[in-house]
Amino acid sequence: MSFRTNHGRRRPSDHSARTRRGWASLVAAVAVASLLTGCALFGGGAKPTASPTHTKTPKPTSTPLGQSRSLATVTPVPTSTPVPAPTLTPVPQGTVVAEGNVASPLGSIHFHYRIFSNGNNTYSAQYTSFTSTVPVPVSVTLIEVAPSVGDGLTYHGVGDHLLGGPTSAAQSSTGLIADSQPSYLAALVTYSSAASFDGVPQELGPDKVLAVNTVHWSVPVRQSNVHPVDGGTRTNAAGTVTAKTASGAPKSYEVAQGDTTTAVADRFGIPVEWLLWLNPDLPGGAGNQFLYASTKLNLDPDSL
Repeated sequence: MSFRTNHGRRRPSDHSARTRRGWASLVAAVAVASLLTGCALFGGGAKPTASPTHTKTPKPTSTPLGQSRSLATVTPVPTSTPVPAPTLTPVPQGTVVAEGNVASPLGSIHFHYRIFSNGNNTYSAQYTSFTSTVPVPVSVTLIEVAPSVGDGLTYHGVGDHLLGGPTSAAQSSTGLIADSQPSYLAALVTYSSAASFDGVPQELGPDKVLAVNTVHWSVPVRQSNVHPVDGGTRTNAAGTVTAKTASGAPKSYEVAQGDTTTAVADRFGIPVEWLLWLNPDLPGGAGNQFLYASTKLNLDPDSL
């Protein structure tokens, strides 16, 4: 329905005007929505949610050479242990190891002897109150196997010493016994030191034994770091222990056929160098000694 205005134009009805305004509003809304959408697409509006951040794993750095070695188990290179030198401590200086009185069977010779340590593996024998009525010089010596009075000496033993000739007063003198362990010397022998048989009785001739005395020794055991212990027979060490010390340690050993120095040393728990030290007279070159069957080896340091 329409009507004319005062100016002669047709005036739309109210319904038509409202309809046009509604469409205009709708178009404006759509335009605004499109505008907002375009802003969002081209950076306008709310920002999109960022993707989760990925942490970059750093490249491992190389471990210093010294540090890497310290973390590893290193097997040490085995080294040979040096063999300690064998030791033998001398009897203290001044220690008296034997003492006694001597009188010849006919009473023509008298003296007192006293043997003591020099502290260096040698000993001295002091002879005091010596008197003699025989017409020849007299000497003394220490011998392992005792002779008999009247015998002639063929060996002058150890510590051979001239006492003197006929005396009118007691005399004293001292002789050296250059032996580190003299206790094996069983007898002190007094004998004639006459220059010849000319003009002297037969029983007083050169080297005739005038008196024999058994020596009672009391030599202390010397301390050593060598202590052999018998571990039993084995290949190349099948010999026999033939003597023991007072403490029960092996003292001597009889070599069996096929024995070697290395095997024998191993049997007694000592380095072969110590076995050679205990037996310095073994045949063969230095460091290459060999053994003969049935010979005796020394295993006692105190017997040196």
